[in-house]
Amino acid sequence: MNRIFLPTLSALILGLALPAFAQNVAIVNGKPVPSSRVDALAQQLAKAGRPVTSEMQGQLKDEVIAREIFMQEAQKRGLDASEDFKNQMELARQTLLIRELFADYQKNNPVSDADIKAEYDKFVAANGGKEYRAHHILVEKEDEAKAIIASLKKGGKFEDIAKKQSKDPGSGANGGDLEWANAASYVPEFSGALIKLKKGQTTDAPVKSQFGYHVIRLDDIRDAQLPKMEEVKPQIAQQLQQQKLAKFQEELRGKAKVE
Repeated sequence: MNRIFLPTLSALILGLALPAFAQNVAIVNGKPVPSSRVDALAQQLAKAGRPVTSEMQGQLKDEVIAREIFMQEAQKRGLDASEDFKNQMELARQTLLIRELFADYQKNNPVSDADIKAEYDKFVAANGGKEYRAHHILVEKEDEAKAIIASLKKGGKFEDIAKKQSKDPGSGANGGDLEWANAASYVPEFSGALIKLKKGQTTDAPVKSQFGYHVIRLDDIRDAQLPKMEEVKPQIAQQLQQQKLAKFQEELRGKAKVE
């Protein structure tokens, strides 16, 4: 009878013990280290954009065990009782909790396709129409600009003059090339003069703006080349999420009673 029941009893004892052991990755100085810490570390890495592969499981286990060893030593030395440590722990707790709050808000208040479409339509309305390819030369004084215009009329090359004299750090080195842009992207004085030009025409008089005096040449005009909604959908969604979160934060601040 004993020979029949002993293996069954052993199997029963092992069966009860194994789940308890599986809950821990190790026991360090008599203290269990739960497997949940490995899972938490893996989730933290995944949130940071580093998905955990099966090959990394051993490294995570070693890391968790090492942390337990170091933490026990710090506790032995009473470092967890210092005011500095307690303050840092409170700040860390606040940071984690606030992050969870914002993540929960975004989960429950997602950006809809309708929101994205409406934002894209606004973008198209503001940036549609015509685009202009132009060159310009920027100088500090009106007399300088007038001299440049006179030089151009005598056959001076626009690009060469721009490289030598333009004060615009962005376009000067490229011969004054402003590439394709909507007229509304420039300051009003500049855009107003630009849209009055015909292709190939240069301004007859200097154009004054807050930056100085411009000599402008219009090279070409075309219908605005805007990206399709699907191409910019992720960027629009991210922007709208940030706006919604910022509004949520402002609402919480507005409702709070601060004395």
